[in-house]
Amino acid sequence: MRQLLADKVSGNLLGLWLLVPEHLRLGTWDLLRNWSAELDHNALAPRLALHLIHEAALCRPSLRYERSLRHKGFELAQGLSFLPADTAIHDLLDAHTCQEADQLQVRLGQLRRASGHFCGKVLALDPHRLLSYSQRDMVQRRPAASKAAIKHVQNFFLLDAQTHQPICLQHASSALAVPTATAQLLQLARSILPAGPERPLLVADVEHYGTEMLDLVRHDGNFDLFVPVRYRQSQTAHYRNLPAEQFTTHWAGFATAVESFVPPGSTLAEPCYRYIQRTGERTQDYHFKAFACTARRPEIALLTQDFPNRWHIEEFFRFDQSLGWNRAGTLNLNVRLGQMSLALVAQAVIHQLRRRLGAPYQQWDSPHLARDFFSGLEGDLRVEGDTLIVTYYNAAGAQSWKQHFENLPALLRQEKVDPHIPWLYNFKLDFRFK
Repeated sequence: MRQLLADKVSGNLLGLWLLVPEHLRLGTWDLLRNWSAELDHNALAPRLALHLIHEAALCRPSLRYERSLRHKGFELAQGLSFLPADTAIHDLLDAHTCQEADQLQVRLGQLRRASGHFCGKVLALDPHRLLSYSQRDMVQRRPAASKAAIKHVQNFFLLDAQTHQPICLQHASSALAVPTATAQLLQLARSILPAGPERPLLVADVEHYGTEMLDLVRHDGNFDLFVPVRYRQSQTAHYRNLPAEQFTTHWAGFATAVESFVPPGSTLAEPCYRYIQRTGERTQDYHFKAFACTARRPEIALLTQDFPNRWHIEEFFRFDQSLGWNRAGTLNLNVRLGQMSLALVAQAVIHQLRRRLGAPYQQWDSPHLARDFFSGLEGDLRVEGDTLIVTYYNAAGAQSWKQHFENLPALLRQEKVDPHIPWLYNFKLDFRFK
C-alpha cells in the first residue's frame, strides 16, 4: 500500500475518500474491530468489512478481484493494496453469527443515537420482501391475494418515522412469521433506545394487526403499537350503529370515536383501544376506518401525524435500498445479515455526509450519489509527510465544500476527533479542490 501511495493514484472512485472523515466521527473502525473480534489495528478482517461498507456506498455489492476495474484507488480507502476475492469475503461473513450481526447493529444504533441521527419517539415497522430464485425447498407465500405463491426472503426494518433513519433490521426466510420477526426487532430496539417516561410508538400496516401482535407489544411493555384494523362487514355495521354523541367532530367531515376492547383470544386482561375514524358529512356518505392501539393516546396526533409518517419507510426503501437491501442474496442467514448490517454502517456515514453537503445532495438517492459523486469525481491521491492529500479537479460545488474538507485535521481536532486514521496506518487526510 505504501508503494501505491508513493506512486500516486489517479481515478474516478476517489469520491469515497470523503466518507473517511465521517467514519472517524462515527467511530466505524472500533465498531468493526469489535464485530470482527480482531482488536489489532493491523488486522485484515476489519479492513475487509470496511471494503463491504464502501461497496455498499457504491451500490455495487461485487466490486471484487477479477470482476471490477482496478487502479482507481478504491482499495486504498480501506487500507488494502488489493481487491479481495469472493472467497475471502464469504469466509469473513461466514465466520460470524447472526447474534454478532445483531450486536453490531446495537452498537451502531447507540452511536447514531448519541450523534443525534434519530430520537426514537415514533417508529415505523414494515417488512421488505424480495423475490428469491433459490433452488432450496422452502415455504412459498402469496405476495398478494390475486397472485400465485412464490419463494421470497423477508427483511424487517424499524425506522425512525421523524428523521427517516433506520434503527435496526432483521433478515429471515419466508417461513418466519411477522410476530416472531417483530419480537426480534423490539429486542434490538430496546438495547438501542434509552428508556424514558414516554414509550415509543410503533406504527405498522394492517399486516401487523392480530391478537398475537397486540399481546406481544403489551407483554413487552416498552412500546405502544398503532395499527389499522382489518376490514370486516360486521365491524363496519357496528361502527354505523354507534350513537352519534359518541363521535367527536374535529372539523367538517372528520369525526372520531374511541372505545376499549379485548382482542379475541387474548391472554392479557388489559384492554386495547379502538380508534374509529368517520369521514363524510351526510349519514349516507359516512365512511369508517378503524385503528387499534395498545394504549390510550390522543387520537388527532395518532391519526393525522403519527400514522401518516409511517409511509416514510417506503420512501426509505426507494431512496436507500440499493445500498444492499434490494436483492435476496444467499439464504445462509448469518452471511446475508452480516452484509446487510454493514450496509447500515454505509447508510449512517452517507447520511452524515449528506447533511454536511446540504442541497442538492440531500435529495439524491443512493444510486444517484454513487454514480455522480462517489464514482464521478476525478482526482488524484498522493502523500505529503504524514498526510494523504486527495485533490479533486473541476468538481461541481467544490467552493461550498472547502469549509468542510480543506484543513481537515484542524477541523477534526476542533470537534475533539483524532485526525489520525488507524486503518490507514495513522496517516492524516486532507483535501484540495482545483
